[in-house]
Amino acid sequence: MNEAAFKVLGILDQTRGPISGEAMSAQLGITRSAVWKHVQELREMGYTISSSRAEGYELVDRPDRLFPYEVRRYLKTKFIGRDLRYHHTLASTTWAGKDLFNGAADITAFHGTVVIAEEQTGGVARLGRAWVSPTGGIWITIMLNPTIPLEHMHMITMAGSIAVARALRREFDLGALIKWPNDIYIGDKKVSGLLLELSAEADTVHYCLLGIGIDANVSLEEMPPALRGTITSISSELGRDINRPKLLARLLKEFEQRYLLLEAEEYEAVVREWKSLSLTLDHRVHVKTLRKSFDGEAIDIDEHGALILRKDNGKIERVIAGDCFHI
Repeated sequence: MNEAAFKVLGILDQTRGPISGEAMSAQLGITRSAVWKHVQELREMGYTISSSRAEGYELVDRPDRLFPYEVRRYLKTKFIGRDLRYHHTLASTTWAGKDLFNGAADITAFHGTVVIAEEQTGGVARLGRAWVSPTGGIWITIMLNPTIPLEHMHMITMAGSIAVARALRREFDLGALIKWPNDIYIGDKKVSGLLLELSAEADTVHYCLLGIGIDANVSLEEMPPALRGTITSISSELGRDINRPKLLARLLKEFEQRYLLLEAEEYEAVVREWKSLSLTLDHRVHVKTLRKSFDGEAIDIDEHGALILRKDNGKIERVIAGDCFHI
């Protein structure tokens, strides 16, 4: 959307009832034909705008799109998401974020930038798995230039997991919980996942990219048959589509609050909240790592985000990474 169309939309949003093209042209300092052109542009983007010679233009309805303008209507953050990079289709929001960082003269300029895609054609989950990312979801990457020590970087994912769960609970009263290591579940079905990528050298972190995917207004019938029994979407749970820009704005606010705790070295507060939202702790689980698998009771997570298990033989096992299944 060009800047002029953005200004036209702003006037329509602020006006109760219709407003004439002449009044808008006077406010914007452009011709009435230019106003009409920008209204047409907005219509092509999915905005429903009524018009009549007698009364003028009126905004009737808005599209289900994560346009920066729509997200900013609800955004209440200090720095996360103040720079929104919107795309209709991307291979991966994380790849796009990486390109921005790698091409930047000053990477600090992108701290808090959020890359958004309506759909991803090459979304990547943990262990290089594909992440199905159709239209209707929320597919974002939060770009960060953190001052958090390397040994605590995993807690950015924890902060993101808490943010997703809290956002779903507060916006929709859904009992979202965190399944170790980085998935969000409603009941026994996955609704969201997170993935953190770092660019680091020795003990110095140059930047990190937190990818978050949420099945928001996603039709489960459009998902691969193999996934339908294991995933859900917010719209499926509620029986209606949701306001995705509002949810995204809430998510970014929730994340910023926990991220600022990490920058203030309030690590225990984040760990404590993660545990309070855990679907995994105090349950019997089957854990599969790259080299082995075993059963046991999930009894804790440590300061590095590793899952602590009491195996069936009574021994304690620390799992840094792997797949976890309830049994």
